Amino acid sequence: MTRYLGSGHDPAPDTRALTGAVPAHLPPRLTITLWDFSWYTRAGAGEPYADLGAALDEAVDRGYNAIRICAAPLLLFGGLGLDDLASDLEIEGLGRSPHGEVFGNGTRWYDVPGGYRLDLRTRFFDLLRGARERGIVVILASWEYQQSPAFAADERWFRAIDAVPLAERYNVLATATIRMLDEIEAAGLGDTIAFAELHNEVDFSIVPAFADGGDAALDRVRAAHPGHLVTASYGKAPFLDLAGLSERFQVGQLHVYAYGVLDALQRRIDIRSEGTEGFPGEAMRALLVDDAPTFTEYGRAADWKFEATVITDQQIYGYDWVDPDLWDRWLYNHYGLYREEMLREIGSRVTALAAWSRRRGIPAVVGEGWVGYTPLRADFEDGPVGTELAEHGVRTALEHGVWGMVLSSNAAPHHPQWSDVAWQRRLNAEILAAPTTVTRDGS
Repeated sequence: MTRYLGSGHDPAPDTRALTGAVPAHLPPRLTITLWDFSWYTRAGAGEPYADLGAALDEAVDRGYNAIRICAAPLLLFGGLGLDDLASDLEIEGLGRSPHGEVFGNGTRWYDVPGGYRLDLRTRFFDLLRGARERGIVVILASWEYQQSPAFAADERWFRAIDAVPLAERYNVLATATIRMLDEIEAAGLGDTIAFAELHNEVDFSIVPAFADGGDAALDRVRAAHPGHLVTASYGKAPFLDLAGLSERFQVGQLHVYAYGVLDALQRRIDIRSEGTEGFPGEAMRALLVDDAPTFTEYGRAADWKFEATVITDQQIYGYDWVDPDLWDRWLYNHYGLYREEMLREIGSRVTALAAWSRRRGIPAVVGEGWVGYTPLRADFEDGPVGTELAEHGVRTALEHGVWGMVLSSNAAPHHPQWSDVAWQRRLNAEILAAPTTVTRDGS
């Protein structure tokens, strides 16, 4: 009996072709810089986003053609009685310790000194107009059920969205997204939008499982705005069961983090937990600067700010007082045990995302990646190891027809990696020059 091993005559699929059709007015590739909520929480005098035009010019100079933001749709367009707050929003950050240190000063994203007010609605449309003038497209999302309101001085924003019953939150997000797109279209800026996400990282936010209301919300937005792609994103997508994700997604926007050695360190020092008795333990204390206050002496942000965000007081304390050289030294000393695992995990997850998106016939996007959440002044992800992992992720994405990708979640004006101009220019040029077969909607 002869075993059937296949004919071997089927043509190899063109994996570099995009996984799904892209609207005709959008770029054939997106190279994304992740501005998240920082475009309004780090906008004080002398801060990275004080001058939106300058920040956009820097993005263009580095080769980016897309930015991904928290558009704060619940605050700006949610109909929750917050219009006065949206037009005069005081940014505070997490506040200050008894000795005057800014809580979160050693973190990424939470290093917000605050101390200024802004008209966020006006700023939002200024950003869209500035992006359009420079040929940049914008990915709209919401981080509001994850952390954005925690940076405001007034807790009304958080209290208003928290008052929405859990089962109604996707519906409220849909209403806000529809109104936001309505106003964008009315302003003549619709072609500046790459796509809209109901919410960032629905698996790490204060919303129900997406199956509990997410599909109906997407249907509402799609019916109201059939000319726009809409989706949601996952922070730790179920890569072993991608078939379980919503069939309503019009973009496969999943995040690809391979924590590996970073996860080993975080578990060792118990930094992402809360309420750990005796924190910081011996392993954590060994990584702190010599003059670090005790956990109790340092204090913590107001309780409501921790209600409004997914970060913990242990992580704020640890990142604010860690010695970045000792942190990086531990990671470098142990990285060899995890290198192949991390490379393999990035490669396999990107490949799985692309295959799933291709089967669904939708464009794929890696909106965040590649290692994980490191202290602000630590250099592991920005240095030679982290950039090797990033380049592996980007090139795998290009090989498998992914439409859009970040160079790194840290490649943005509010991170030190922004200063590595040459690396960003080189990798962005590689992304934009990559050959692909593009199926165009509407062409």
